[in-house]
Amino acid sequence: MTKIYRGGCACGAIRYETTSEPIFENHCQCRDCQKQSGTGHASYLTFANRTDMAMTGETHSWRVASDSGNEKIYAFCPTCGAPVYLSTVAMPDFIAVSAASLDDPGQFKPQVVTYAARGHAWDTLDPSLPKFEGMPHG
Repeated sequence: MTKIYRGGCACGAIRYETTSEPIFENHCQCRDCQKQSGTGHASYLTFANRTDMAMTGETHSWRVASDSGNEKIYAFCPTCGAPVYLSTVAMPDFIAVSAASLDDPGQFKPQVVTYAARGHAWDTLDPSLPKFEGMPHG
């Protein structure tokens, strides 16, 4: 049976769906993710082929330079403001959907914590997850 990942924004104006499997699932504690999520981290499921993600509705976005200098694009719903996905200029085929935007957030299986060096003591994550000071490479 094929697993389907479905989700969207809080008001339902934006919807997405894919049968692809995520290639990376993480909690990110970088300052950009903290600010866009309104808490100590953001959580993502990254998919390798954006073209495999069916999406309806129109997002608005804002861009920010990451620590590496690459540009990140945060997409959100212009109606409710909920974050929906993240992409980068350097890897335009990749799309990282917000774990909380899934219809079934239980599908999210975090593998690592990225930018743990920027984490806050009050933002306690699963201590068994591997932690990286920045973004792991390789």
